[in-house]
Formats: sequence, structure tokens, C-alpha cells
Amino acid sequence: MEDGSEKWNFQGNKKLNASSISVRGVYNMLMERVNNSRDKKPLVPLCRVDPTENPLFRTTPEATDSVSTAVNSYNFNCYPPTVGLPDAKRAIANYLSSDLPYQLSPENVFLTIGGTQAIDIILPALARSDANILLPRPGYPQYDSRASCCLLEVRHFDLLPERGWEVDLDSLESQADENTVAMVLINPSNPCGNVFTYQHLKRVAEIARKLGIFVISDEVYAHVTYGSNPFVPMGVFSSIVPVITIGSLSKRWLVPGWRTGWIATCDPHGIFQKTGVVKSIISYLEITTDPPTFLQAAIPEILGETKDDFLSKNLNILRETANIFYDLCKEIPCLTCPHKPEGAMCVMVEINFSQIKDIVDDMDFCAKLAEEESVLLLPGVTVGLKNWLRISFAVDTSNLVEGLSRIKAFCLRYAKMP
Repeated sequence: MEDGSEKWNFQGNKKLNASSISVRGVYNMLMERVNNSRDKKPLVPLCRVDPTENPLFRTTPEATDSVSTAVNSYNFNCYPPTVGLPDAKRAIANYLSSDLPYQLSPENVFLTIGGTQAIDIILPALARSDANILLPRPGYPQYDSRASCCLLEVRHFDLLPERGWEVDLDSLESQADENTVAMVLINPSNPCGNVFTYQHLKRVAEIARKLGIFVISDEVYAHVTYGSNPFVPMGVFSSIVPVITIGSLSKRWLVPGWRTGWIATCDPHGIFQKTGVVKSIISYLEITTDPPTFLQAAIPEILGETKDDFLSKNLNILRETANIFYDLCKEIPCLTCPHKPEGAMCVMVEINFSQIKDIVDDMDFCAKLAEEESVLLLPGVTVGLKNWLRISFAVDTSNLVEGLSRIKAFCLRYAKMP
């Protein structure tokens, strides 16, 4: 006791400031601004990429029926194996192999609680005191925050908006050294909405091989493409460089709340086994929790029985909303969208601060917009690109149009007078 106060030997970890490192933290902060607003307009959420906010997006009956069957069978109330149910692993291996020049085995697949847990497993498995990892800028903030928590140094390479968000290959090479262990590529891209071409992915693979690192390919939005570039999995190039693929049911099947994902090692030369990476992944899985067993049991039917018309219908909806967004965004002063989205469910937009007043940065823009217009956007700083915005268009068309109308009114209100 000192001066009548109690002394304790513990305190919270100040580095875990969620509002600065996570989409959820920023979303919660913006919601507070909406809730404190005097003008209670209906909320237009364009911040989080949650397709369930669009009433047209409903998962396929094959998915819900397979989950119901698994639950009602009473056969899947048990703990699952550490690496996942064998039938689920086999189904995912076959699903991924349909796009590859070789066949994955069930031993290449590990079940995770969504794509997020896959990140939370892979990065600590690589961490050592002197190691660093190359992340795209802009990118997905979970990689930065998880790397920070496991003391894995982060170095960023740039994506080029003027070239459709291609990787700046010179930037990629310049960031690497003898302690670089891996790079991350997100395709289709969250947050940029681009889809990398076969030729560009091959060049990335060749550079990674030259650097002696492997590629973590985040393919949570695999096949969610509706532009001119088809989806090409990075595993196609695993004869050049070993690849760890992250996948999920969340986006293509419109079930982010099911938290069902996977890690797949695309490594025909067995490099991950030789270097101990697979062993580290399994060791981490042994001390973490598992996806619910009944959801794992539903995977074979979900992947095997989903009809093509369900998938094509969703792509048509996204193509329409992407077109609407791109056309209406051109009418908003001070905002520029450099690349029409071709995949995923969001897009990056630049703020031109030479045209507006009384707003200091992207965070201030989003906070004022939330309070004054009840529209939620994600500040670009959250995904590594200050003074940009990430906007989700995975919403009902009427909501998207209304949200963009309010953003336009907001920008006109803050526009500098000539």
C-alpha cells in the first residue's frame, strides 16, 4: 500500500488497442458516433464486408440441409481430430485440386475456425526472434495485428492502384533480406477488389523462389470474380515455390458466421515437411480450439452438392452492385476509384483533400460521415493506406444507392468553395 492505494503487479496490454488494428475496433468506434448523432437516419453499413446484410444473399439449401443433417444425426457431438474430420479434409482437397495441375491429399488440409484462425496459426508457426514477413499495402489488418502479437517483424510491399493494384515487384524484392520467411498475397483482393492475372502470379512466384521464401495465398474470396480476369489459385505455381492456401466457406457460400475455413499446403516437392512448417502448424493446432464438429461434417455435401446456378446468381448480383458503385462514385466530388472492382466484395477509393475543408484525414472523414449521415465506411489507414477508404458493396442495391447519395451530400457540404 502506498498513500492508501493498492498496488498490483498486473495491467492490461496497451498494445492491444483494437480500434487501431482491427476492422471490428473501427466499426465499434464508428457505431458509437452513429449512436451519439442527433439526426437518427437509418444506418447504411458499408464498412464490414458481410454479405448477409444483403437480403438477396442467402446460402444454398444444400448448405443448411447438410448442417441440419449432421446435427440431427447425433454423430457429430464429439471433439473432432486435431487436424479436422477425415471426410472434410478429403472433400476440401478434392475441391481445391479441381483448379490445380496435381491432386492434393487429405494430409495437405487442416480445418480452422474461418480464415482468421488460419492466419492466427500460420504466422506464429513462422515466428522467431529475427524473422520478418512481407505483407501487401493495402492489405487485411489481421495479418499485421497477429504478426505484432507473435513478434514477427512486418515489412510492406506496395500494390499499385494505377496498374489495377498489381504487386510492385521492385518494392517486393527491396523489402526482403536473409531473415524474410514468407509473403502474403490476397486474391481476389480484400480490400482492393482486383483479381491477379496468371502471368502476374507466375512472376510473383518466381520472385518468391528467388528470395527463398514461400507464399501465403489468402483465397477466402476464391472464385468470387465477375470481371475480365478469371480466378487463378496460387497453388498452380507450387512447382516453382511452396504455397500455403487459406480458404473459407464464408464469402462464396455467404455464411461468415459459420466460421469454417482451412489451411492447405500446396507443396509437391515436400518442402514444408522438410523445413518443419507442417509440424509447427500441427503443434499450434494441438493447443487451440477446433471448428464445430457438425460443421466439419457438413463440408463434403456443401462442396460437392452446391448447384452452379446458386454461385452464378451471386456473381451476377455482385457484378450489378459493383457497376452501380463505380458509376455513382464518379459523381462524388473529392473521391476517386482508380480501378473498377472485378472480384471480392469491396473496393478502395482515394480522398482528394485538396477539394475539401475541415477534415484532417480518412479517420476524421469516416467519423464525421458516421455522425452526420449514419453511413459507415472503413478508413484506409486500417488496411494500410492512409487517406483512402475501403467501401463494401455487398449490400442491398437500394442501401448502396442511398449510402452513396449521402456520401455525395457530405462531400458537397465540406467542399472548398472556388
